[in-house]
Amino acid sequence: MENSLGFAHFLSQTDTLGHIVLLLLLGLSVASWYLIATKALENYLAGRRSEAFLKQFWAADSLQDVSTALRQQPVDNAFAKLAYEALEAAHNNHQGGMQKLAAAGGLGEFLTRLLRNGIDQEATRVEQGLTVMASAGSTAPYIGLFGTVWGIYHALINIGLSGQGTLDKVSGPVGEALIMTAFGLAVAIPAVLAYNAFTRRNRVWLARLDAFAHDLYTVITVGEKANSSAGEVRPLQTAQKPEQRVSVEG
Repeated sequence: MENSLGFAHFLSQTDTLGHIVLLLLLGLSVASWYLIATKALENYLAGRRSEAFLKQFWAADSLQDVSTALRQQPVDNAFAKLAYEALEAAHNNHQGGMQKLAAAGGLGEFLTRLLRNGIDQEATRVEQGLTVMASAGSTAPYIGLFGTVWGIYHALINIGLSGQGTLDKVSGPVGEALIMTAFGLAVAIPAVLAYNAFTRRNRVWLARLDAFAHDLYTVITVGEKANSSAGEVRPLQTAQKPEQRVSVEG
């Protein structure tokens, strides 16, 4: 009897509710590891693309050069998307095409709303999947504990019906039932660690994006004022010299 104890024996002895608990833990584990892998890869690629774009942006001679480059390459990161939308809005305003209600209040107000909306959309995007990881990390230990309690109860009932209540007959089934608690912890620990790591990364990412949006707003509005005061109709230029630009890469 003792030689047959183990996880396989536990599965053969547990009932439908125990199987449901195991399947639920397995589902949470698969979902958590899928999100961990996909979001880690996504964050890595987004970081590389944003670094390359920021270097290209601050190395450009004018906003017109940036706008031309963005039209010729995919907008594949949040920084490039913000810049593209802001430069398009500035270009339309320069051409006198911003007559819609969304542009009410002038270029400055419109840019503020556009940039803030872009940051909010990025915040929503990067938070996708975190709820699943948080739920797995917070509920998996309790689900496993419930499975353990149910398994112990089930084992004790069977031992009571058999009339063999000695320690060697009780320890095996109870030890098997504790496997459920171990499974719950195995699901929860990676989910909690990944959730904390992704939350911190998102906080830093959005802070950098907000800083870039502020710099972008300043560069566009200063360039617009410079063009207006000169009375010239030409592509929107930045009033800053390349060596005076402040990089937000750090």
